[in-house]
Amino acid sequence: MKNYIKQGQKLPLYGVGPMIVFGMGTVTAIGIILFAYVWKIGILEGPWVLFCRMTGALLIVLGLAVWFIGALRSDMDASIAENQLVTCGIYAWVRNPMYSGWWMLFAGICLEWHNVWALLTIPVNWVILTVALKLTEEKWLLNLYRQDYADYMKRVNRCIPSPPRQS
Repeated sequence: MKNYIKQGQKLPLYGVGPMIVFGMGTVTAIGIILFAYVWKIGILEGPWVLFCRMTGALLIVLGLAVWFIGALRSDMDASIAENQLVTCGIYAWVRNPMYSGWWMLFAGICLEWHNVWALLTIPVNWVILTVALKLTEEKWLLNLYRQDYADYMKRVNRCIPSPPRQS
């Protein structure tokens, strides 16, 4: 990805992304440290350990794949520089694949610790992601693309990849 600003470019290349990801990573790390190491409560045992680790590994791989496709295989930086709304490829399945990938990655990392209380970081990160996107990028994109983006929002989920709905 190139980090450049082209004359007439209306959106920042990285936007609020690094701050959102840093916030989710911080919440995940604090949750794991507090519940698994400081308070040592909620640690699952027996078959739950294998279940959590397998599910966690799957989410980590899935998160990395979704992020990789959205960030590096979609040519998103060129689309931002040209002020083009991308609605094809992975963006036909999820509006924010890079954030989705990070959210899945952090959820998977959290599961690797097989701690029931640390799992609270997953919905907390979801709230951080949802609120941050609604207050920033979604407003910017609605202002820039108007009805095209409003229609896109109706067809495609914000952060959970799924087949697009018919509008």
